[in-house]
Amino acid sequence: MSGIPCRLRRLLSLSSLGCPPGSGSIAHLGWRRWSSRSESPMNVFDRKMKRRQKNWASSIPGSERYDYLKEEVGSRVVDRVFDIVRTFPLALDIGCGKGYIAENLNKKRPIETEIPIYRVLADEEFLPFKENTFDLILSSLSLHWVNDLPCAFKQIHSSLKPDGVFVGAMMGGETLYELRCSLQLAELEREGGFAPHISPFTAVTDLGNLLEQAGFTMLTVDIDEILVNYPGIFEIMEDLQGMGESNCAWSRKPLLHRDTMLAAAAIYKEMYGNDDGSVPATFQILYMIGWKPHESQAKPAQRGSATLSFGDLGNISKLMTRKDKQSFK
Repeated sequence: MSGIPCRLRRLLSLSSLGCPPGSGSIAHLGWRRWSSRSESPMNVFDRKMKRRQKNWASSIPGSERYDYLKEEVGSRVVDRVFDIVRTFPLALDIGCGKGYIAENLNKKRPIETEIPIYRVLADEEFLPFKENTFDLILSSLSLHWVNDLPCAFKQIHSSLKPDGVFVGAMMGGETLYELRCSLQLAELEREGGFAPHISPFTAVTDLGNLLEQAGFTMLTVDIDEILVNYPGIFEIMEDLQGMGESNCAWSRKPLLHRDTMLAAAAIYKEMYGNDDGSVPATFQILYMIGWKPHESQAKPAQRGSATLSFGDLGNISKLMTRKDKQSFK
């Protein structure tokens, strides 16, 4: 990535994991209190349970062996940041975890000095910053655990300066569809019904609308699928627990019966198994880029200002001047 004219000067990491705040003053940023939790109309996830899951995952010996997915996605988010030819004096990483974005930023920067990083312990559902604070806001694999995603996007939009940009990644609706289907079929067979074991994720068809409703412009939304092969279903669930990505929906079932799990493992291998005996797990990642409006940004042409219609496309060669035709030769 050397030679790319993109710079970050300071990165503020917002974490809900209990990591200690770093040194340095951030009083100049200002603080803002958002509405209380009781006013939120959406309550899908048990946020206290999710915090316990993440704290446990970060404290177990050898926890770094479960970081492969978050490191990979963090790297891909950083690639998108470096595609933007812009200087960002102050950036915010929402739900930083162990610093997967910051780590990759320092690896890929075209200058040698490290970015100063300050850590703030807060809840990513309620950003404590005033309007027009940040030049860039980042988030990688954190926002899919937010209860009120439309409100979260509005807070991100408000915290950005005009012409600021938000670059994020979150799990998509097709994530772990193999595991979801196998567990449902096993429960239907052994218990006569099934409960949700995979947390609900946002569909890509909804993401663009949510960002637009929050006020973002010049939107870019794309999908990526990361396929990871495991020895079996039990190894998948162990790694999800080690990542801190276990289900925390209020509607989750407290436990799975042993017979159901064995049946799910057999179904998984039968329906999706590879020739070598391993099983695949699909992680659908939704990447998004949105800009806060500014007068300097390009504006779409006014409706009705076009000089040609779609019906003219078939006669485009007749409409072109001789000079236009020569330029294509």
